[in-house]
Amino acid sequence: MTGTAIFWPMGALALLTFIVLGQIPLRRFAAVRKKEVTPDDFRFGESARVGSRVAIPNRAMMNLLELPILFYVLCLMAFVSGGVTPLLLWLAWAYVGLRYVHTLIHMTWNNVAHRLVPFALGNVVLMAMWAVFFANLAIR
Repeated sequence: MTGTAIFWPMGALALLTFIVLGQIPLRRFAAVRKKEVTPDDFRFGESARVGSRVAIPNRAMMNLLELPILFYVLCLMAFVSGGVTPLLLWLAWAYVGLRYVHTLIHMTWNNVAHRLVPFALGNVVLMAMWAVFFANLAIR
């Protein structure tokens, strides 16, 4: 296994982020076309008139830019330091898979209790990635 393998889960998470990003204008334009909202409802973010179907992609996008930054940073640290291991790579894919599940739930039926499970598990996996990385770094 080469260290560049860590770029695949990074790319998969970036792809998910771009898919969600694409949903924001699609849903906003559709809502304006249907006269559910006006363009002014988006002047300073989203007004109270904006329905959840239109607002959820924006919130999902924020979720994909908050904690995942720690994922991207760690993956780059692992690559640069030569610290990509099979375990770290497996954890990276697990994290990305859980982010996909969380985002799918968020963007569809959006049951908070349902999406909490993959979100929390993803956070545990991310913390494990950091622990594994530094444990491996310490024993080199």
